[in-house]
Amino acid sequence: MSAEDLDGLDVSRETLARLRAYADLIRRWNPKINLVAPSTIPDLWQRHIVDSAQLFAHAPRDAQHWVDIGSGGGLPGLVCAILAQEVMPECRFTLIESDQRKSAFLMTAARELGLAVTVLAKRVEAVAPQQADIVSARALAPLNLLLAMVARHMRPEGVALLPKGKTYEQELAAARAEWQFNATSIESRTDNLARLLIVKDIIRG
Repeated sequence: MSAEDLDGLDVSRETLARLRAYADLIRRWNPKINLVAPSTIPDLWQRHIVDSAQLFAHAPRDAQHWVDIGSGGGLPGLVCAILAQEVMPECRFTLIESDQRKSAFLMTAARELGLAVTVLAKRVEAVAPQQADIVSARALAPLNLLLAMVARHMRPEGVALLPKGKTYEQELAAARAEWQFNATSIESRTDNLARLLIVKDIIRG
């Protein structure tokens, strides 16, 4: 397995091995918990691991706290925590997931992969504001609803990394009716119809 397997993201052999181990954990647990859609398992690496890893390329390297909301099976939270071990060792990760079984998977995966992450098995709105430098969320909610969750947990100078599908333009338009924010749209490495939204300066109204 080479760096090309992460679409050009340069990582060590150890990091790739840990990502491979994480992918194996998803395959083992998925029949019981449905962490990802079963139809995507044959393309797990590209569809989920690479798709999550692309967020990391846009993370500020001086970040001290990364919060992933609605973490599900750890995409992108655990993937980015694995990548950060090498490049951003001082950055702590908090994964918020209300589903108890998925939270159990996240805790088990973090322990088996040697990741120092905090898993909060609560609803996003029930967690105390985290003042995170980075907030990420993948396939959680439409942008107009998602920004309320992000704003709750991101410090004013922070950045949100939010992958969105082919309806991203409609979501941006709907969100701008309720929120003020700066957004940069970057074409996804895994789907030319999708975009990674880098969102800053979020203010309601």
